[in-house]
Amino acid sequence: MISPLAAGKMVLLHDATDFVVWQHRLPRSLIAILVGAALGTAGTLIQGVIRNPLASPDILGVTQGAGLAVTVVLLLAPAGAQAWLPLIACLGGAGGALLLMAYNSGTAFSPLRFALSGVAVSMTFASVTEFLLLTYPVEINTALLALTGSLWARGWTHLAPSLLLIPLIGASFFMAKPLDLIGLGDEAATGLGVGLGRARLFAIAISVLLTGISVSVIGPVTFVGLMAPHLARRLVGGAHLTLIPTAALVGAIIVILADTLGRGLAPPMEIPVGVLTAVIGAPYFLWLLFRIR
Repeated sequence: MISPLAAGKMVLLHDATDFVVWQHRLPRSLIAILVGAALGTAGTLIQGVIRNPLASPDILGVTQGAGLAVTVVLLLAPAGAQAWLPLIACLGGAGGALLLMAYNSGTAFSPLRFALSGVAVSMTFASVTEFLLLTYPVEINTALLALTGSLWARGWTHLAPSLLLIPLIGASFFMAKPLDLIGLGDEAATGLGVGLGRARLFAIAISVLLTGISVSVIGPVTFVGLMAPHLARRLVGGAHLTLIPTAALVGAIIVILADTLGRGLAPPMEIPVGVLTAVIGAPYFLWLLFRIR
């Protein structure tokens, strides 16, 4: 027979396991997988449609635009903004993309010009975000918690908006053939029947939605959209029908590993995912610049 004391310990152990695994680790891991896959997919689409290996949502101003929009709403209406954060972040990311496209309109498309102007847009949005955080010192904690790029305290309630990423990742497969043709050059793609304006708009729109929803769930996570496509390209080559799912898988692995490492480096303190991806991604970006030079 099991003594009452032993039975009580078993119940407590079961309750603790239920809380740690089902209420904490499982939803957190699912969110990390979906967000990582979304960022990897978004980076692949942007690099393919712009034909620039240095392009990614955070370098082109989409991530920072989404972060700025989330910051504004959380500072002005912190109580009732949570349900609207995915839409707000998507609108902010779209604003960054539209500003970038407007600046580059009226001239012949240049991948280098597009990327450099995207960096300028990103820096502008980041500066405005920092200014707002300094202007509202009382509400700063709420905004900082949403802008750390962390999976801390993320649970089942945060998984619901993350599920929107699944059909968007699926929609990206429709861009596989156009992106392969765009890689041959604008003239060749046009001659083969690709509508360049429509293809670029569709690819950037999906990337904005993927990035905006991701930012609304865990905050800005930089360099995943840059690294995942490059690593995937080394594994499976440049055909987008296999590159897109591989980049999604690599992005999910990067975010999962960064989250695991952030929890294990200095417990009980938790290092945000966005910090670790930036620490790894910045040297990788410099290495890419050195190779392309």
